[in-house]
Amino acid sequence: MDALTNPGRAYVGSFFLLCALGIPQPLAAQTPAGEVADDVADEVQSLTTRELDPLDATGAFEASAPMTRIDDFGVEWPDMSEVSDREAASSRTAVAINTEQRYSVSLQGLDGLDDADEIRSQFRTLSVLRENEDETAVVAQINRRADTDRELLNEVLRSHGYYDANVVSELIGEAGQTRIEVVFRVDAGPLYRFDSVQLPGLAEAGDRTDELRAQFPVEADDPVDAAAVTAAEANLSIELGNRGYPFAEVGEEDVVIDHANRVATLTVPVETGGERDFGSIRVVQGADEIFGADHVSTIARFEPGDLYSTGMVDDLRRALIQTGLVSRVELTPVEGRDSELVDLAVEMEPAPPRTISGEVGYSTGEGARVEVGWEHRNMFRPEGALALRGILGTDEQFASVSLRRSNFLERDHILTGQLFASNTNRSAFDARTAGFTAGFERISNQLWQKQWFWSVGLELLASDERDVVGAAGLRERETFLIGAIPLSLGYDGTNDLLNPESGFRLSAFVSPELSLQDGTIVYARVQLDGSAYFPLMEALTFAGRVRVGAIPGASTNNIAPSRRFYAGGGGSVRGYSYQSIGPRDANNDPVGGRSLVEMALEARYRFGNFGIVPFIDAGAIYTDLYPDFSDLRFGTGLGLRYYSSFGPIRLDIGTPLNPQPGDPVIAIYVSLGQAF
Repeated sequence: MDALTNPGRAYVGSFFLLCALGIPQPLAAQTPAGEVADDVADEVQSLTTRELDPLDATGAFEASAPMTRIDDFGVEWPDMSEVSDREAASSRTAVAINTEQRYSVSLQGLDGLDDADEIRSQFRTLSVLRENEDETAVVAQINRRADTDRELLNEVLRSHGYYDANVVSELIGEAGQTRIEVVFRVDAGPLYRFDSVQLPGLAEAGDRTDELRAQFPVEADDPVDAAAVTAAEANLSIELGNRGYPFAEVGEEDVVIDHANRVATLTVPVETGGERDFGSIRVVQGADEIFGADHVSTIARFEPGDLYSTGMVDDLRRALIQTGLVSRVELTPVEGRDSELVDLAVEMEPAPPRTISGEVGYSTGEGARVEVGWEHRNMFRPEGALALRGILGTDEQFASVSLRRSNFLERDHILTGQLFASNTNRSAFDARTAGFTAGFERISNQLWQKQWFWSVGLELLASDERDVVGAAGLRERETFLIGAIPLSLGYDGTNDLLNPESGFRLSAFVSPELSLQDGTIVYARVQLDGSAYFPLMEALTFAGRVRVGAIPGASTNNIAPSRRFYAGGGGSVRGYSYQSIGPRDANNDPVGGRSLVEMALEARYRFGNFGIVPFIDAGAIYTDLYPDFSDLRFGTGLGLRYYSSFGPIRLDIGTPLNPQPGDPVIAIYVSLGQAF
């Protein structure tokens, strides 16, 4: 029976959102004419304006004198003899009514409600009084804001199912005080609940009806909560798309409120549009200038015949943007070749494919350097990039040309090849190298962090290097011809790539190598890394790492200096110069070694966008095959962090605890991301 035949019930068309923050308004109900008349009678008051001087004959302020008119508000001031009890209480709050004062706001009567915190939060966010709480105001302004907020609080309460709620506002203050307290006294009344919840049309899903009904978590006997209904509608719409219904529509809800029994009936119509599987991908003409449908299919995580999912479509959209070749993409489901399939129309706009980059820097370990680069990311379609890179520095000169094919064969697989020449002059070694490198890898990045990642590579190098010969520290140059097949495998179980706060990481690196230099020498470089992260409290994370390495198969002197292990620096043992830890020659220059060990501990404390990180590191290099953990070098210090939108920016200041001759007193390191 509808509202026309039963005056105890009323029909409601739909929910609306409070415009400010998307908070649903109450389920509004039509009220019988008699109730409307009573409400109007209660609310309407006769206001009279008097142009009287509020000062008495002595010049003092008369608290009971009527208020003068203030044109700024454009409303008539009330006759103090005719105001309601609430308004009378308000008028007595301050001795100087025309004097600007500060105020505070409090809500009373919500403590017994299950959703009291949410009601307070919504009121705090939208309140006019709260918005201007830091500013002074005259009593009339405070009163007007209180009236507005009283209506707001009533709306918030109704949106949570309290349709009989009553809110009274009162201004409390004493003579001589400079602050007024605005108190809202709430009588929430009974909580209305749903008598029934119906989703007509959902039964078209057949055997999957119950599965889909579970995606609308509002049921009979639940409170008549507008926010819960709005969230349930959004969730059902999303899950219909994720579960094979690309053309599904969730209609506008209808609510019938029964004030007599304090219940409501909710009806939300649904059109499923039919279950579909993915069909083919169609690239709109013109968009294929970037890359075609075949490459889009390679990037997609779904295959033809898979159940349609809007989640997979959104993932493809992000992946296409991530290529750097697409500035805008639209993916539209369209009817497929039969009624059980849905094709995907792809429309893309190109982004600039060329990039010029530059970098200028200086570090105590690596000297000054200027780096420039140029890249065309789609010179060889699809996603075939040509890159040129050059470095000019005090300790390093480098030039390279490389080709890279992104999303090669599968999503996030990269094939690279590079020709390069370099001249590196460091305290540890001097090497003039030319070579070719190639690699095939599965990458992990900030957008799609992988648990497992790996790489397979090839290196062919010719390197003329300075080495130390004999106990006297004589230096000679030797030429090494090196072939290597570097392999790596890693696992990342952390919660963030650049700023991990929980979980652990493990990785293994093995590079079998063959060196031609006064004979043929075969050896392998092996390195294992592990790190773990423990959140001790919300703002504090304890982090630790361990690294061990060894080079079996050759003595230190038979290994090219550039292929040995070194330690020291910002990514190793902080407080020491780059590659400075370990055995040294007669010239006090590091010579590297066959094995290494490194350890680090950090306490990462964050406050807002900033953080401090006390740390202690340790490490050593050995000429023996296995590290024996003797003669460890320790460094300690304090780090500062700025947590930007793209990751933490790191500044670490370290000092060596047991330095070798020539080690610095302090060392400074700056980089993006945590140290490990």
